[in-house]
Amino acid sequence: MAFTLELGEKAPTFELPATDGKTYKLSDFDASKVLVVFFTCNHCPYVVGSDEVTRKTAEKFAGQGVKFVGINSNSANTNATDSFDHMVSRMNEKKFPWVYLRDESQDVAAAYGALRTPHFYVFDQNRKLVYTGRGVDNPKDTSKMTINNLENALNEHLAGKILSAPLTNPLGCNVKWDGQDAHWMPAEACDLVYTTNA
Repeated sequence: MAFTLELGEKAPTFELPATDGKTYKLSDFDASKVLVVFFTCNHCPYVVGSDEVTRKTAEKFAGQGVKFVGINSNSANTNATDSFDHMVSRMNEKKFPWVYLRDESQDVAAAYGALRTPHFYVFDQNRKLVYTGRGVDNPKDTSKMTINNLENALNEHLAGKILSAPLTNPLGCNVKWDGQDAHWMPAEACDLVYTTNA
């Protein structure tokens, strides 16, 4: 069995607290035609470098029934800036157009097989996975990016087309697993191909 959720698989359920003071379940987004779940955090330079591009993508597709949900599963014991309080502060400052959830137990990251921050998962109306991987090809410095894989996937899916690149390598920092070295990955994930390390 692959570590990361495979194309065609259903979105794992979750029930997580958000920076807006509410708790959200997967079913709370049932009305959305497409759901983009992405694993993110507060400090990773790949996240910080690409958040504004992700914002533009979220805003561009909001009117077409696409909802974005960000999840921070990083251990605050590994990096204190990934605490829930810092998440609240960041959302208050940035006002991103997505709900920002805290996966303290890291169970949701394990269920999805999140590898890096950011790592995107696009689900269709039936919540089956149609795209997973990176957002763009240079998230650390989007002035040098040449392709927005996430935007392309959403455009193709909404147009009813077969995705030209449904699977890409996520680019970013490792998910920070509690009790492990900052660069640690689960053994079952290590047979996958990676493009970058941070």
